[in-house]
Amino acid sequence: MADIDLPYFVATPASPPPWPGVVVIHEGNGISPQLLRVCQRLAADGFAAIAPDLFFRTGGTGAGDFATMMGALDDERTSADIEEAAGILRGLGAERLGITGFCMGGRWTWHMATTSTTFSAAAGFYGAGIGRELLPPNCPTLLFFGDRDEWVPMEQIEQIRAAHADTVVYEGAEHGFMRDGSENFHETAAADAWGRTLALFGDHLR
Repeated sequence: MADIDLPYFVATPASPPPWPGVVVIHEGNGISPQLLRVCQRLAADGFAAIAPDLFFRTGGTGAGDFATMMGALDDERTSADIEEAAGILRGLGAERLGITGFCMGGRWTWHMATTSTTFSAAAGFYGAGIGRELLPPNCPTLLFFGDRDEWVPMEQIEQIRAAHADTVVYEGAEHGFMRDGSENFHETAAADAWGRTLALFGDHLR
């Protein structure tokens, strides 16, 4: 595939900058309509939001199965892509920045919170693999899981919660409980997690 610049979706508040900003990291299936709605919801609450397509080097979202696409990501290069997305937000007029993500994006949210100083707050949703990198985050960080997650077993979630107290586990919620319109959507958990995320970003990005 020919080299291209980082592709991304941006949603900004109607009010003029500066605003707080949030980098939004997609799931293992890539950029989805639900992810774009998350960006728009953040913008409606006063946060500029950017969702980069981290799969662009291997053809972009939908170019292969999720295991292949995720397996092609390199930690150093992907971290740099996320930092680039943060820089794009700053160039648009965002000031203090947060990061959030879902599934694969939940793990990348944690990775950036623990390895970068770019972000002032982080909220990661049902990220698999977090238990393998339990470093202290560099910013206030919330992690969200469901106790019926088929990809992240409770023993791993308990390990994460023991190391990071700001971990919220929802009874009866599965992997993807924020994915509105899907069979895994859990309205109560999604509403509570969204409220906590907005409060976190409101406290630390404004």
